[in-house]
Amino acid sequence: MEIHQLRYFVAVVEEGSFSRAAAKVRVAQPSLSQQIRKLEAEVGQPLFDRLPRSVVLTEAGRCLIDYARQILASIGDAQRCVDELKADVSGKLAVGAIPTIAPYVLPELVVTFHKHYPEVTLEIVEDVTQGISRRVEAGELDVALASTCQQSPTLRRESLGNEPLLALVPEGHPLAKKSQVELDDLKSQRFLLLHEMHCLSQQVHHLLESRRLRPEIALAGSQLGTIANMVAAEIGISIVPQMMVKHQAIPRMRQSAVRFARSRT
Repeated sequence: MEIHQLRYFVAVVEEGSFSRAAAKVRVAQPSLSQQIRKLEAEVGQPLFDRLPRSVVLTEAGRCLIDYARQILASIGDAQRCVDELKADVSGKLAVGAIPTIAPYVLPELVVTFHKHYPEVTLEIVEDVTQGISRRVEAGELDVALASTCQQSPTLRRESLGNEPLLALVPEGHPLAKKSQVELDDLKSQRFLLLHEMHCLSQQVHHLLESRRLRPEIALAGSQLGTIANMVAAEIGISIVPQMMVKHQAIPRMRQSAVRFARSRT
């Protein structure tokens, strides 16, 4: 097996198409297809069922994919280890982060990083947790910041701490007068949340369901900044990480995000 064959194999799995995979790894489709056939010949079994509009992993393909991702990730780790031995650290570091963390944490981290490693080019990728995890496993990202992550044999997880969740309410709202909001205070509130693809939205739903609360969801958005402006317009309330309130100025709202008895890992 050759490294580029495994990289092409993983790309086809991720994209579900030989043509999209070829575009992703920037090779001609016939070349990619030829390398996949060579890989299949080496393992002695087809790795994909070729369908008219897509490809599906065979049993052999499902057996190989986790090992392929682990091999590519290990190769990336080995390259970084060697690079760190150089007198002047240089090269590229690909960093992923979910949208509910990236704008509030990365700027300060990037400034500090550049002071220590000015010759390193940072590539920042924002995506939801599922996409971030997939990119790390595929070797496209070196490290990522996320709130939750499923267990995987190809990923190493390190906990950086907990982040308090706050109830975000408009100025003049009755809850703004409270120093701490209890879950039962939210029973009759209209909620503005992120789309369910975001882990924060999933966490909030689980939090409410833990107390058998099923409040009205007024709307679902894709950015916390938009949600905050909707709250300021008195369309509803939301639950957000404390870092968002600390770093983002919200128009027509004073300190009306009140502490909420729950933390986010």
